[in-house]
Amino acid sequence: MRATDPVVLLVLVLAIGIVAGLLFDRLAGPSWLARQFSGSTRGIVTSALVGVAGAFVGYHIAMLALGGGLIISLVAAAVGSAVVLFVWRMAK
Repeated sequence: MRATDPVVLLVLVLAIGIVAGLLFDRLAGPSWLARQFSGSTRGIVTSALVGVAGAFVGYHIAMLALGGGLIISLVAAAVGSAVVLFVWRMAK
């Protein structure tokens, strides 16, 4: 298996999104406004899924706009995941 195989790329993007979501949930936690209105915290699974969605958005933007290689695409997946998680936290 090579790093450019579609299955390997899928697993890498999923792993980046899950790790970003778990780190975000652990480090950032719920926003002050979300704690005031909902009284409950978001689940770890939800943060991981939002991280995966952001990773896919970042990866595909890098493939379309930058036409980059493997490293650029994976870095864009991490950045996309972080941006989507940040926007999601601000919206909550």
